[in-house]
Amino acid sequence: MSEGPLRSVHVDTERTWGGGQRQVAWLAAGLARRGHPTWVVARLSGRFTSRLEGAGVAVAPCAPIAEWDPLAVARIRALARRTGAQLVVAHAAHAAALAALATLGTGVRLVITRRVAHPIGRSGLSRWKYRRAALIVAVSERVRGALLGDGVAPERIQVIPSGVDLSRPAEPADATVLRSLGIDPGRPLAVMVSALVPPHKDPVTFLRALAEARRRCPGLQGLLVGGGPLLVEARREASALGVQGAVRIVGHREDADRLLAAATVAVLSSRDEGMGTTLLDAMLWGVPVVATAAGGVREAVRDGVDGLLSPPGDGAALGANLAAVLADASLRDRLVASARERVRAFSSERMVERTLDAYRHALYSAPC
Repeated sequence: MSEGPLRSVHVDTERTWGGGQRQVAWLAAGLARRGHPTWVVARLSGRFTSRLEGAGVAVAPCAPIAEWDPLAVARIRALARRTGAQLVVAHAAHAAALAALATLGTGVRLVITRRVAHPIGRSGLSRWKYRRAALIVAVSERVRGALLGDGVAPERIQVIPSGVDLSRPAEPADATVLRSLGIDPGRPLAVMVSALVPPHKDPVTFLRALAEARRRCPGLQGLLVGGGPLLVEARREASALGVQGAVRIVGHREDADRLLAAATVAVLSSRDEGMGTTLLDAMLWGVPVVATAAGGVREAVRDGVDGLLSPPGDGAALGANLAAVLADASLRDRLVASARERVRAFSSERMVERTLDAYRHALYSAPC
């Protein structure tokens, strides 16, 4: 296969900065550093745009009004033609529809990155865009299994785990920031960072785990970071459990990374996960991990080795693991040491290299 520059246009039309956008930024920057011309089509959010432009990646603004917006399709098609792109890569479900239409009849290969284990849409249009893809990158075996269950041909799927920048230093929120949120810096703190969207996110189990752990560790505080429709349900459950004074539910925060780095324990209580990249951050920064064994989480965190896992939806079991980590310093040290070594297998540089290899292969795969 040719080792020359690979020219690619990446489409991510999500409205907010999140874990997926961070992966796109690392991937696009990594490709650009390796001499592969890279463009990103995105909404002009300050954080996403500044990350990309600071890494030498060109950004083309696009704010589609719908999944099948013809103006957005035309803009992506024109950009691919103008830049001589060989691939158009979609990084979200709506972006996949736009990219599929933009590449139709052009000879430019379509790639779809799938980060969630949700079933793909049942409509003919939803299934059509996945059939058109020369390559579907699944971020975990769990996501690959979901795609296979929806009838996607196995030869079109390649598993490339999400990555983490191993050079990122831990920059914990300081005592002033914690106090501004109503948190006592001198007491243990369990932090969960997660978009609170159905059906697979589960803040209620986090709150039940917190209530359970506080029976053994009354000084434990909780911090739930992330916006979404489940915020209302989370606040209602905190009140019902009587822990509203011990937990802060703060919605979306730009400093979510710093709050996670300040945690005594990092928690993730999802019912299912594509990967759970906030746990990779915690592992990198030496924060012990307690989570549910939800989908791709089990591929990153080995139970009893890199963290403690419990069944999804079981607040009592999650709370018992949380209490055990808080009570046993030797257990914490052992989990942290193993996790720091484990996370090296998930470096963003390795993710970029594997993705580049997959893209090259997609250029020479059979026509779609």
